[in-house]
Amino acid sequence: MKMLIFTEGTVIMHKNGLGHTREEIAEQSRTGTDQTLLDWKSYVPIGRAVEKVNHWKDQGAEIYYLTARDNETDAQTINTVLQKHNFPDGLLLYSHKGEHYKDIAERIQPDILIEDDCVSIGGISEMTYTHIKPEIKKRVKSVSIPEFGGIDHLPDSLEQLQKL
Repeated sequence: MKMLIFTEGTVIMHKNGLGHTREEIAEQSRTGTDQTLLDWKSYVPIGRAVEKVNHWKDQGAEIYYLTARDNETDAQTINTVLQKHNFPDGLLLYSHKGEHYKDIAERIQPDILIEDDCVSIGGISEMTYTHIKPEIKKRVKSVSIPEFGGIDHLPDSLEQLQKL
């Protein structure tokens, strides 16, 4: 089973988001008022994201991560953050010039796509799943979570996750 998990806003966030409500963190992101927003190397896991993704990996999920960064250097920084915080191994993907998130999702064709609702950047119209071709959408289980809300509430069981 392939899982494509968006990184920023879904499983990691800027370090100064810690201790704030989801709404406050989204406002920091929307307004750009926090200096750590662009300090990707200091990003931290949201809640128990590491534990949750490890549960899925232990059940045989093939993990792919999708970052909002759009060049190899910045994507590598996000990959380093994932490794530093002990996220399970998985291929980190990013959009190259002229490529969109939907293109990556269509190429990977995950069984499950986990992404946040993009509330700080425009909502549903900015989500990956929204733009996937209908014939591929039919095969992808979309799991949308509130941006910066974390994935702690999602089932540990892959079987239960697919039934959401």
